[in-house]
Amino acid sequence: MLQAGAMGRKCVVFDLDGTLADTSADLLAAANACFRAMGEGDLLTPADSLTAFHGGRAMLRLGFSRMGHTVDEARIDSWYPRLLDAYAQAIDTHTRLYPGAVEAVEALRREGHAVAICTNKPSALAEALLRRLGVRDLFGAMIGADTLPVRKPDPAPYLLAVEQAGGDPRRSFLLGDTETDLKTARAVGVPCALVAFGPEGAGIARLAPEAMLDRFADLPALAARLIGGA
Repeated sequence: MLQAGAMGRKCVVFDLDGTLADTSADLLAAANACFRAMGEGDLLTPADSLTAFHGGRAMLRLGFSRMGHTVDEARIDSWYPRLLDAYAQAIDTHTRLYPGAVEAVEALRREGHAVAICTNKPSALAEALLRRLGVRDLFGAMIGADTLPVRKPDPAPYLLAVEQAGGDPRRSFLLGDTETDLKTARAVGVPCALVAFGPEGAGIARLAPEAMLDRFADLPALAARLIGGA
């Protein structure tokens, strides 16, 4: 996948939801707002955080199944924009960056690494959230689900993120929290590190990534191991 060329900057590409920030409570609240509008109660609970990180449609499917309804993709598509609207109106009520995330990104930048975000969150929502959290300016690029006609695990969004950040994909890796992130890294041909503090916890090690990250304080050392030092 990767081709030889001029050597560029080392680059760390971050997923957003479940990697940089715990967004699950606000995502679940948006889905529950839809279910209440249907005349139901709150069908999703904090125990459904892993589903939240698989996106709005996954949350709607789960809720419909709990209503005892056959999952109708047309109905899901009709409610999806309303879920996004509810989410946009309360995008950072409960969302918090994981401890040490800002300090780790700043440390990578000081060491000369390019840093970027590649997420399957709609780009306008991702941009809004990053600005509300006060961290958008830390990243040289932000590629969302709709920046290109394809999304992760297709390699194109990752490669665009590295390019826009001024990095070299051959000296890059992806930090994420789900199998989608691992598949993306595999499609590009780069290492993948998965966080042990995301929705699945340390159990995500079952996917056998090149590395696991237990805490953000360890990220600069992990980057040095995966793609070389500064």
